[in-house]
Amino acid sequence: MRIIAGEFRSRKLQSMPGDDVRPTPDKMRQTLFNILQLQIEGAVFVDAYAGTGAVGIEALSRGARRCVFIEKNRRAVEVIHENLATLGLASRAEVFSSKAATVLDRTRADIAFLDPPYEMSKEYATSLNALDQSETPLVIVQHSSRFTPQEEYGRLRRYRTIKQGDNCLSFYRR
Repeated sequence: MRIIAGEFRSRKLQSMPGDDVRPTPDKMRQTLFNILQLQIEGAVFVDAYAGTGAVGIEALSRGARRCVFIEKNRRAVEVIHENLATLGLASRAEVFSSKAATVLDRTRADIAFLDPPYEMSKEYATSLNALDQSETPLVIVQHSSRFTPQEEYGRLRRYRTIKQGDNCLSFYRR
């Protein structure tokens, strides 16, 4: 796995063996950040269900001021710390080893990215409702093309969906 663009372009990231973490495909990350290119500079970005941290590190590489990583899997949290240390990004990051919703409702951010395990469909509603309480203005959710999250979660309303293969990105704003 590698960083696609920005300050750390082409740098390799540590990953985890096995099926505990499902990385966001490079093409999907590239699409996401092409859409966010005018909003990412100076933003506070949340990477929830972060896995190895590739999406949040990509945000930092492209100019995000700070990133909050949330991941429950302890081995994945270690990999996030390793990746941040290797790139010298630890001072621009905060890493939580926790359930996402317990951190999301008290986190101030400009952009939040959620990528729960596809089989945990209830996590979408739990996390999006927590983000509605946090006042985060832009939320992007990666999900299976076989699952469609609700149109609205509180004041967050879906305004765009992009499908690539078996993956989709749904965009929500207030």
